[in-house]
Amino acid sequence: MPRPLPRSLRAGLLWLAVTGLAGLAFWASAGPAGQDGSAPDDEKTGGDTTVFATGQNAFSFPLANLPDEERTRFVIGNSFFKRNWVQAPSSTTARDGLGPHFIARSCGGCHVQDGRGAPPDFTRGLSDQPVGLLLRLSIPGKDVHGGPLPDPLYGDQFSNFAVQGVTPEGQISLRYETVRGKFADGTPYQLQKPRYGFSKLNYGPMARDVMLSPRIAPQMAGVGLLEAIPEAEILRNARDQAALGGPVRGVVNQVWDAPTQQMRVGRFGWKANVATLAHQTGGAFLGDMGITSPLFPKETCTNAQKDCLAAPRGAQGKTPEIDEKTFNDVVFYESTLAPAARRNPKDAQVVQGQKLFAAAQCAACHRPSYVTGEIPFPRLGSKAAQGQTIYPYTDLLLHDMGEGLADGRPDFLANGRQWRTPPLWGLGLVPDVNGHNRLLHDGRARGALEAVLWHDGEAKASKDKVLQMNAQQRAALVKFLESL
Repeated sequence: MPRPLPRSLRAGLLWLAVTGLAGLAFWASAGPAGQDGSAPDDEKTGGDTTVFATGQNAFSFPLANLPDEERTRFVIGNSFFKRNWVQAPSSTTARDGLGPHFIARSCGGCHVQDGRGAPPDFTRGLSDQPVGLLLRLSIPGKDVHGGPLPDPLYGDQFSNFAVQGVTPEGQISLRYETVRGKFADGTPYQLQKPRYGFSKLNYGPMARDVMLSPRIAPQMAGVGLLEAIPEAEILRNARDQAALGGPVRGVVNQVWDAPTQQMRVGRFGWKANVATLAHQTGGAFLGDMGITSPLFPKETCTNAQKDCLAAPRGAQGKTPEIDEKTFNDVVFYESTLAPAARRNPKDAQVVQGQKLFAAAQCAACHRPSYVTGEIPFPRLGSKAAQGQTIYPYTDLLLHDMGEGLADGRPDFLANGRQWRTPPLWGLGLVPDVNGHNRLLHDGRARGALEAVLWHDGEAKASKDKVLQMNAQQRAALVKFLESL
């Protein structure tokens, strides 16, 4: 009689069957990587959680040290993250309730392969409406928690799709203006500055003083490790920068957190306008797909949207449309997605680029490393994320990035010129996973160098140092960034 497969192998085969990742060149190591029992710190971006993966699925693996007994839950969460939700009423009550308004049919619709979204390609016409990019809306003033006030007719997020029987809110238009410049050696460059507009507004005109802010979907790998960074470390970043007395003076955003019903330090979102992964997930279910959850049980239909208010609800009309257990499994899945190891960290050009990164003082905001603390919500994460030395390259603070990147829209304590320092880990894998290299909050930058050239405000001195670099040095800097 054949011996049964080990539990770890059974869990792995189940995971591969569900996600379709069989045959991918991948290896995960929770232990030593070298013959001498050591692993280079600058290779294992997430400590023992690091996976060694490249290709289209590089962001989709569980923490390398995730216990066997938690891998089945990872698979379940993955299923509800990536599969489409459907309109109610439906023969299934597990995945119905899409809409009435929405921009995507699943979490994976925006975060394709757990990766990064991109701006729409309007060269093919307005029918190619954005999915991985959304537009936040608000009017001057603050809500009861100090957050943005939504537009009276269209709410806090524009939805360009709707279920049958409901009118979409309208369509988004996008064009680019060319911004030209030169490096010190005379090499010219061109940047693209996006200009957004709306057409076919089906519920009437927006408020005259409406403010809008584009937001691209970031990659998901490593978000649970970011949540495990002690809050004291984020506050320390702000204190240390202020103590230096230089132009870099990051500040903390204080935001309302629905899961804990209190104000907390923001760390997620392009303006650090979300404190916890659970809040971010619940907000995305509601705003992006129209799925109510235990955290956000009310649809976002405004009083003017009568067809939206009258549309059938999922889960046989019960509230919420995604139950607590399923919702928690999705958050668990997100929180246990592993960061991928660096590629070729000892390459001579990469090493040179790392020195140039330091010389340009980029690490003043893009803090390289942390040691994670206890996971803040044990039911929603794994202890495998605790006590790990990680290299996300972010301070999780808000910085004034200048007028060129400004959206003019406040978000809690963030003003219209401030953005959270985005983590850099995984940056070089975005083309493999998503087939593009669009970066920054709205995807305007076509690669790492363009992203640097958009820096201004507190980061102007660092950008100026990059402008002084020659072609070989610029290539080395990009090579380093793409190794992360």
